[in-house]
Amino acid sequence: WIGILVLYTVHKGQFSCPGGGLLHSYLLGLIILLASIICALSALVYVSMQGTISNPGPRKSLPKILYTRLLLYFPEFIWAVVGAVWVSDNSVQCEKTVINGVIGTVIASWIIIIFTIVGVVIVFDPLGGKKTFYLPEGVSRNLESSQSGQLLYNVKSSATRVWEKRIRLLCCCIVQDDDHRVAFTSIAELFRSYFSDTDLVPSDIAAGLILLHQEQDKMENCPKEPDEVLCHSPSSLVSDDLDVELENAAHYMLFAAAAYGWPYYVYTNPYTALCKLNGDCCRNSPTDSDITGSDRHNFHFGSILKITGLQYRDFIHISFHNKIYEIPFFVALDHKKEAIVVAVRGTLSFEDILTDLSADCEDLTLEEVLENGFVHKGITQAANYIYRKLINDGILNQAFTIAPEYKLVIVGHSLGGGTASILAIMLRNSFPTLRCYAFSPPGGLLSKSLADYTKHFIISVIVGKDLVARLSMPNMEDLKRRIVRIVANCNRPKYQILLRGCWYEVFGGDPDDFPTELDGRSQDALTQPLLAEESLMIHRSPSYNALEEEPHLNSPPQYPHLYLPGKIIHIVEECSSRRLCSSDIKYAAKWSNETVFSSILISPKMITDHMPDVVLKALNSLSQEHGSCLSC
Repeated sequence: WIGILVLYTVHKGQFSCPGGGLLHSYLLGLIILLASIICALSALVYVSMQGTISNPGPRKSLPKILYTRLLLYFPEFIWAVVGAVWVSDNSVQCEKTVINGVIGTVIASWIIIIFTIVGVVIVFDPLGGKKTFYLPEGVSRNLESSQSGQLLYNVKSSATRVWEKRIRLLCCCIVQDDDHRVAFTSIAELFRSYFSDTDLVPSDIAAGLILLHQEQDKMENCPKEPDEVLCHSPSSLVSDDLDVELENAAHYMLFAAAAYGWPYYVYTNPYTALCKLNGDCCRNSPTDSDITGSDRHNFHFGSILKITGLQYRDFIHISFHNKIYEIPFFVALDHKKEAIVVAVRGTLSFEDILTDLSADCEDLTLEEVLENGFVHKGITQAANYIYRKLINDGILNQAFTIAPEYKLVIVGHSLGGGTASILAIMLRNSFPTLRCYAFSPPGGLLSKSLADYTKHFIISVIVGKDLVARLSMPNMEDLKRRIVRIVANCNRPKYQILLRGCWYEVFGGDPDDFPTELDGRSQDALTQPLLAEESLMIHRSPSYNALEEEPHLNSPPQYPHLYLPGKIIHIVEECSSRRLCSSDIKYAAKWSNETVFSSILISPKMITDHMPDVVLKALNSLSQEHGSCLSC
């Protein structure tokens, strides 16, 4: 608006050129129109800043201003069309500076309009007020009647279709078959059941995460009891066992990281990786190993060789084939540890994300386990695919024919860690000495009986506040409840929470003491905070109810509690700056249990702690520290 105003003022008396009259009217109308839009947006910003998240009363005039801004899109669109017509008119002979200024204005107008339309398409909720039909039991509305029941079913179906369309739009670049369609429906149902019972917008969630992070930091800063402080003590027998497993984990993490191929190698060696791969991979080609899937220029295989330090002849089978429920893996001979290693790749594609999100539970039948256990459906199907390849295609037979005295070790990171764990359970009968190292596996993986069963042969390694290791539907429901609780009871305006929260995340400092209404309220009131006349939590989903109620014997909850596999090694930073990057980070490791990961922790490092290079760095640091202690 300022630029156009300057352009109009400077050239006010120079519109006598051919087409100048239309230009004069266009610029004058655009100045008035943009001034009106700026006034509407300023009013929107000012009114939006009033009140608190749980007190929308001062913002009751917001819809009227919003619709006023919406009406202004029509003249804005018409004026953009007029400008485009004027620019395309070759008969205009005005000054070049004016023409270039108008061309820039027209382009900017169309960019703003297009981005606005795309934004509305992405964030607009087609269900609107239909969510109010999701009501808790006991409300004076007869949902038992056939008409109300049908209405509720229609709303749920509509919500599922909305999420399915969004997922299809995000995955439009991949080839879709029957497996994809089934996964889309399953994931859409998952999102529908999780989000349908809340009245939270993205900025509410961001404010809630900021408040939770600062609340957690306050609790961490409180002095702990002596028995709560556990350290990595090299003198104990338990620690000796831990040191051995850490050394093994550091070794096998190389294989888990190598399964990612060239993306991981380039990520960890950004300046030299491409030159090294171009130099090596173009000269050599694998001949002894069996490779399936696409690997142009042998970049994937060349990266695996660089990371693991193995030779071509050490690889038995390499698969880069990637579809939903079918993930890449390789089988290699590790002569240093005398092991046949099956390394499974983690999440690296849209198909892998769909496998991760297929979070329904299914039964896994094992004779050794007294009670049949539940497992993550998508990851189990991926493990089934690799199991069929290893057994039916004779890959493991070929490996043990070459090295019959070697032991079998299965490794993987993230999705690969979860798949490796379930694959290890499937192969345990045939290979009793099997070992599995799961690095940062998903939290919602195995039921309690299966998790206990795997403690004899699976080691899980978790770093810091890794989000993925704490991801499960009950944990997500608990996080949603905590966000609703803390957001609804904070007395500060949302913009203050966001601004101070951004400052705290970037520059650190002491956590803010935001005034809340948590004190003096009963627990029942805190579990269902109200947002003015309407509730933030419209109803409680099945998995949410499962958190506080004992499940019926004959009707298990939709999302039962699932746990991390095997014995768990938890690695934490012993001393480092929380905000600033430091190359001199000291780590401490300890044996942990699954209950430690029963809640999602909010932290800037909740994503980075999951990255394979961070896990490998932590393991190498601990392994080197143990080696230096032994040499001393």
